[in-house]
Amino acid sequence: MNLDLILIFVFYGILLIYFLKNRDKFEIQNKVFALYKTKLGLKFMDDIAKRHPKFLKYFGYVGIFFGYIGMVFIFYFLIQGTYQLLFVEGARPSVAPVLPGVKIKGLPVLSFWHWIIAILFIATIHEFWHGVYARLAGIKIKSSGFAFLGPILAAFVEPDEKQLSKKSAAQQLSVLSAGPFINIVSGILIFLISLLIVNPFANTLIDREGIEIIDLQEGFPADNAGINIGEEIISINNVVVNNINNFTEQLNNILPGEKINIQTNNSNYTLVTSVHPNDENEGYLGIIVTAKNIEIREDVKERYGNFFPNFFLWFTRLLFWLYAISIGVGLFNLLPLGPVDGGRMFLVGLNKFIKDEKITKKIFTLTSFIVLLLIFINLLPYIIDLINFLIQPILLFLV
Repeated sequence: MNLDLILIFVFYGILLIYFLKNRDKFEIQNKVFALYKTKLGLKFMDDIAKRHPKFLKYFGYVGIFFGYIGMVFIFYFLIQGTYQLLFVEGARPSVAPVLPGVKIKGLPVLSFWHWIIAILFIATIHEFWHGVYARLAGIKIKSSGFAFLGPILAAFVEPDEKQLSKKSAAQQLSVLSAGPFINIVSGILIFLISLLIVNPFANTLIDREGIEIIDLQEGFPADNAGINIGEEIISINNVVVNNINNFTEQLNNILPGEKINIQTNNSNYTLVTSVHPNDENEGYLGIIVTAKNIEIREDVKERYGNFFPNFFLWFTRLLFWLYAISIGVGLFNLLPLGPVDGGRMFLVGLNKFIKDEKITKKIFTLTSFIVLLLIFINLLPYIIDLINFLIQPILLFLV
């Protein structure tokens, strides 16, 4: 039984009931986008825009620059990932649904509460920053609130689109790039806080025992030897390894072409190291591991009890998801895709350099279709898994 999936069904069930009972308070757009409009935060957006106009102006230019850099990067990443998924055996999708309970190789499972908090945080600052730059440009904001694009949760601000369309290209781009850029910036800041402050302290609270394989790089020795994700490493060259430090010590100073024996809980493997991708003088296995068991140290329990260390570890995992999802959402929103910020930035850029509106619309439509197709191809494995998950109970009942 997957508790996170049960909680998400309950959560969406409650939201659906609330929507049905208060349908008159929602505005439905294009039959799939439901908006719940408020005036929340509008005064605060206006205050920030008035207090820091010079800083925001130049910060907006930086956002535009990195917005287009991010657009090129994420579009290339999506094309490359799709090619590998279709033509490279064992390749993984480059896009994954960020939902609780969904297993993504190489990442911990996202819990329900981490998901809710992360989505609320990311959506709120994303839309708030759009609103700040709209007010900086003198554009009226009609409303703010939360929304549903089908099952996808979102927040929104509603600037006056007629006023926005009359502004200069730089002002339009500042408004459009503000949301994705602040997501990426906040993600980087949270990462640095985690790396330099939170994680070092968290490591003093716990013992990490056991070594579990969480990922293998295709075509490298560990993958070629037939080692499987999920196996636990017991020893290397007949030396028992109990934790990540032992594992690292045994693999220090290995050379290319060196024979290594790895014993796991399933089997024994003999493999020959390859050249490290970043250092031709260093051997490489192409194996990624994590601690099998993470337990709070006994002396920590005696000093702090159980609540504080458990909460701090929960908070540490929350920060991980906040920076991972922030950067992911920021980059995804920079895709040259019709409804998202990157799509609108792409269209503004096209109109700046191509004066024929028919040509720009054709390029925009074709690009959006290509991006949607690439996203669908990458999400297809997860869609198939979801369909299998949903029909399994029905098949069991029929049998």
